[in-house]
Amino acid sequence: MTVAKIDKSEWQSYFDRVSKELEGKSVEIDVEALSLGSQVEQEWIPLLGLTYEPRDDILSVMVEGLNHLIRAPRTVFVDIELGQVSSMEVVDGEDYRHILKLSDPLRLTAPH
Repeated sequence: MTVAKIDKSEWQSYFDRVSKELEGKSVEIDVEALSLGSQVEQEWIPLLGLTYEPRDDILSVMVEGLNHLIRAPRTVFVDIELGQVSSMEVVDGEDYRHILKLSDPLRLTAPH
């Protein structure tokens, strides 16, 4: 498995592209932090979209019935296995790790 870091300058275009490919696929959202441990926010729910708004510095993970907001994201990593994205990890300004696990890996590579 390869872990690729997505540069902040590429977030908006990357998430727009990924969002189109992932729409309707199932995702699990986990949140981890020292203060709360590891918690599953949503289990295998249809993904409606991913968007990064640079002006507000917010990454929105839109799933059925919920808009999971990640404020002031600092880093974005994607796990790539055999040319497919299997999960994403976003670390926010408070050191919370938001992990998006994909039920069906996406045949998409990180930008170069």
